[in-house]
Amino acid sequence: MSLGDAPHQRTASRVVILGGGFSGAVAALHLARSTPVPVDIDIVEPRLLLGSGVAYSTPDPQHRINVPAARMSAFSADMGHFDRWLRRSGVLATDPQALVKGGHIFSSRLEFGRYLDGLVREQAASDGPAHIRHVQQRATSITPIPRDAPPGQSFGYAVALENGGRLVADVVIIATSHPPPSPPRILEEALGDDPRLIANPWAPGALEDLDADARVLVVGSGLTMADILATLEAGGHKGPITVFSRRGLTPRGHALDAGDLVGDFATRPEVTAHALLRRIRATVKAAELEGKPWQVVLDAVRRDARAIWQALPLPEKRKVLRHLRPFWDAHRYRIAPQPEATIHELEARGQLEILAASLADIRADADGVHVTLRPRRGGPTLTRTVDAVVVATGPAHDHLIDAVPALAPLVSAGRLHPDALGLGIAVDEQSRVIDVRGVPDETLWVAGPLARATFGELMGLPQVLIQAEEVARSVARRLPGQAAPEKPKAGTRSRMPA
Repeated sequence: MSLGDAPHQRTASRVVILGGGFSGAVAALHLARSTPVPVDIDIVEPRLLLGSGVAYSTPDPQHRINVPAARMSAFSADMGHFDRWLRRSGVLATDPQALVKGGHIFSSRLEFGRYLDGLVREQAASDGPAHIRHVQQRATSITPIPRDAPPGQSFGYAVALENGGRLVADVVIIATSHPPPSPPRILEEALGDDPRLIANPWAPGALEDLDADARVLVVGSGLTMADILATLEAGGHKGPITVFSRRGLTPRGHALDAGDLVGDFATRPEVTAHALLRRIRATVKAAELEGKPWQVVLDAVRRDARAIWQALPLPEKRKVLRHLRPFWDAHRYRIAPQPEATIHELEARGQLEILAASLADIRADADGVHVTLRPRRGGPTLTRTVDAVVVATGPAHDHLIDAVPALAPLVSAGRLHPDALGLGIAVDEQSRVIDVRGVPDETLWVAGPLARATFGELMGLPQVLIQAEEVARSVARRLPGQAAPEKPKAGTRSRMPA
């Protein structure tokens, strides 16, 4: 194998992976490891490091992975792989703060990106029938192209690139995710292109120009907020910081040495959101009576998330998203000990306040940005005058398809459409894209969070890892020269001949 920019002339099937973040890199890695027949794998990713994506490309050392390294890996059968890699790499000598109580490592996010990139390059350099190529470009369109393949139709894809190049693929795996944050409309209308609005805190140097004494308003109280505070604190920020979100929920901490998971939610899964909530609460209470923390129960819920989600009817899924999701996110996406300590220190100094409130009004003049907040539990409105407003609402996942213009031709052709919950792309339980007629397409797949409406929990490891591995193995089984794939269910049609 090789990894480079030079075209590779072969007669093998070509798989184009759109997006080289975690999902795309893992899909490529496992496809290359799974196939016994020749296949060309093109990873279309503009970033230099494969596997880094938005999450793992930040150069700020204060941006920590929010789970221990022992729970991060590119191999679901070996979840300690990244932890061992870190300990061999010598990173603890240059980043001693990564090691916390109990011997757990919470490394910078960039280290995980480097780990993934190294694995793909190592796989590309090994002997085998797969050829991996990093196409360091941005795709501008993916257009289906019919080809002669009697009997019936078989489709290929023309993938146009930003530099004017063009790839022709037999199979496309869509592995894009995490679009830039989308500021609330009231902020955009009030501030527009005012430099005091920092709409994307992930942009390089987004916070560098802030004065140390600047009064800062952070909109959102999740993990992005924690990263912002860690960056400000490390830079010596002295000004007051106000954080608000509608419920004021902040990421909960870890119980790192809590022991085995508690609870079984996959056996006879609940079919209503209310019954699911009651079951989780009852299990948490029972665990507490045994001296066990709630984390071991919520981790069991995460483990069983696919079975839980697929048992819920569509209206009940909507109830979960509307009423329970904010609380799930706060407990599921936990904070690393280092930024958690930073938040406590800022609060103890009186420099930070975290409010449960909504934005009632905002206006800007030469003296600052004047904000009026309406407390969630009533009472008089609160006013703050700040020098900067930082958006920490996280990626705009409700605009995932719109954020990837390359998908527009597939949407126009009816080959792809949003899922019923507005979370991403409609796929079946094998991660095959479902067209507007309800037919799954064996040449078009989704790896990663764009498929989460079908699987429920597809935002963090190990669920994203497992799903990407499944996609890789499924595509490998369907490559020419393999045994015929399993027969589709009645009423469905496959577009790729066995």
